[in-house]
Amino acid sequence: MSQERCGSADNARVRAAARRIALLVGVSSALIIAVGITVLVLVIVATARPERGPGGERGDADHVVVDADQVVPWVIGFGVVAVVLLGVIAWVSAARAVRPLADALRLQREFVADASHELRTPLTALVSRIQILERRRERGDPIDEVIAKLGDDAASMGETLDELLVAASGEADAAAAERHRSGAVGEGVTTAAERLAPLAEARGVRLSCDLGDAAQVHVGLAASELARACMVLIDNAIGHSPVGATVAVACRRSGAAVEIRVTDHGPGVAAADRDRIFERFARGSETGQRRGFGLGLALARDLARRAGGSVGVETSSPEGTVFLLRMPSV
Repeated sequence: MSQERCGSADNARVRAAARRIALLVGVSSALIIAVGITVLVLVIVATARPERGPGGERGDADHVVVDADQVVPWVIGFGVVAVVLLGVIAWVSAARAVRPLADALRLQREFVADASHELRTPLTALVSRIQILERRRERGDPIDEVIAKLGDDAASMGETLDELLVAASGEADAAAAERHRSGAVGEGVTTAAERLAPLAEARGVRLSCDLGDAAQVHVGLAASELARACMVLIDNAIGHSPVGATVAVACRRSGAAVEIRVTDHGPGVAAADRDRIFERFARGSETGQRRGFGLGLALARDLARRAGGSVGVETSSPEGTVFLLRMPSV
């Protein structure tokens, strides 16, 4: 049913765009023709003279003579101008006609990129969890807990995909927005840390989580959305931390806001890149510091702004970086 509504909305937008283009072409063509006819009539009236008889006497007043050599240049000039103007109108109309298609292609590319990135991290965690399950099974250790975690990871991927599809379909109506408007910090941060624990273990990185006094505070994101934002920051920290390092996640209340800090011991972020890495598909500098696509961080910023907050690099040096996610409490 949702697909039918989306299809109807898309068809309505296409029909509206077609009507606007048809109206533009029709009105513009009518104006050009009207102006051309008016000019030609004025030229004919201005150049016409009464008909003379054989002896030069004035003929019938209802009969006038129009010199073709005076009218034809105006006709040719109007034809050239009309062709040029109609060409311009056609170009403008074509540009307007393909604009919705260009927007649709851009949104499609962004959705594919977002979905690929959003699903990559939970999929990697799922693979790591399967490897842990295999090792435990070979050693004869209990595996029930790992199997339960696998179910949670699969459910997480399903939730993420559902949210992406809802966002892509444009069905985030008031009711859906209300359902996704509040989540506990402790739930979101803990979920993110648990889902990425296998990935950290596989890379030889320790992961610590301190909820502080913010565990029960709610922010303007659903717990699943907050988990996605935190997963981006934690995954980024794990990926840039050396073996044996610790990635620390700390949550604190700060007035009417909540601050979530993710600290790593990676190579740091160049000062010139600290804002740019949050742009889509941005690359870091080639100075040996962090490099790579900034799609994940761009998604984290989108989520933070949705909650009325922000995310950025608080401090950075060759010894490590602290990312700060700050959101008002609700």
